[in-house]
Amino acid sequence: MGKKELYFSSDIETNGKIPSDYSMLSLGCVALDIDGNEIDTFSVNLKTLIGAKEDPDTMEWWKGFPEAWENCRKDQEEPTVAMTKFVNWVGKVCGDEYVPVMVAMPSGFDFMFLYWYMIKFAGFSPFSFSCIDMKTYAMALKKSQYRNSSKKDWPKRWFSKFPHTHFAIDDAREQGHTFIKMLRENLKLDTMDNGSEKN
Repeated sequence: MGKKELYFSSDIETNGKIPSDYSMLSLGCVALDIDGNEIDTFSVNLKTLIGAKEDPDTMEWWKGFPEAWENCRKDQEEPTVAMTKFVNWVGKVCGDEYVPVMVAMPSGFDFMFLYWYMIKFAGFSPFSFSCIDMKTYAMALKKSQYRNSSKKDWPKRWFSKFPHTHFAIDDAREQGHTFIKMLRENLKLDTMDNGSEKN
């Protein structure tokens, strides 16, 4: 039997729509096993890229979340330092027991930034090219079309008790525990009670 999978639920905050032109400001990641146990967490705020811009629409959005903005600008680290710490942390947490699997929503945004930053500043991605997108996973579970698979269409039993605050680590935790519920339902494992409502 091969190594077990460890799920790295990741959330990022940015000041724009694409990496290089704009910067990743904050990264939060929660490593969960298939039983929903939090194995470890990682959180870091990053300095902006030299020569990068701020997207006006994104910065207007940030005005609605002043506490989250203040939080993601504390204790900033250079991208090379931050991403090297991150990929080393993933390797340490997995050890010889686990294979890392990244989970994000939407993966087309979060993983785009993360993959670019990992390759650019750490030299490699421990997740290879792959990331589970939760909306796509929901589409398969619900046997529905993609546009009918947003959070508003999900059954209440999938949702965790954790809040969505736009603090990267909080949102990574919230979506990670939700993903584990979805995964366990898909695999027909025993359901867990971590504060969700029944549907």
